[in-house]
Amino acid sequence: MPLFKRQRVRISFDIDDTLACQLHHCDVEQSRLPACVHRWLGEPLRKGTRSLIRELRRQDCSIWIYTSSGRTPAYIRRWLLLYGIRVDGVVNSVLHNRALTLHGMTHAPSKYPPAFDIDLHVDDSQGVQLEGHDHGFRVVVVHPEDDRWAQKVLDAVAVVQAQLAWQQMFRHKQPALQRAEASLEPLS
Repeated sequence: MPLFKRQRVRISFDIDDTLACQLHHCDVEQSRLPACVHRWLGEPLRKGTRSLIRELRRQDCSIWIYTSSGRTPAYIRRWLLLYGIRVDGVVNSVLHNRALTLHGMTHAPSKYPPAFDIDLHVDDSQGVQLEGHDHGFRVVVVHPEDDRWAQKVLDAVAVVQAQLAWQQMFRHKQPALQRAEASLEPLS
């Protein structure tokens, strides 16, 4: 029996050129609806997204969308449901700006996943990765032309899971060591 329950990893995905890729950028998922209806209700979804999300759910990951666009959470949820994908949370530009205000950030990054307890953000922008380095959050960059993008995400998730497990183990060891040291101190 494991000593520690694996912490649930929260992953967010950008939309533009990460999940919603135009036809000339990458292959797209097949829709269950006629093309004319689908064009009215949503955008093309990058091929491999459904199977990636299914695998992340199998690993008990929490799936979020984090976009700097003004798309409403209702629109984003409806769009993804067209492909059979359910998300646990949506952060758009309105929620992002509100969170930055609450954190009192003066040099605001374009995305700030820690404000939403997000462990890993997936984006197509090198700039977001640089912001992650500067502001202390994890980013994996996937380009629209990368056919192995889903594996790159899974590999990054495995690294995050290992880091979180190590941190959890370290946190639980420290109090035990402090209790042991306290029992060795002489009583006065």
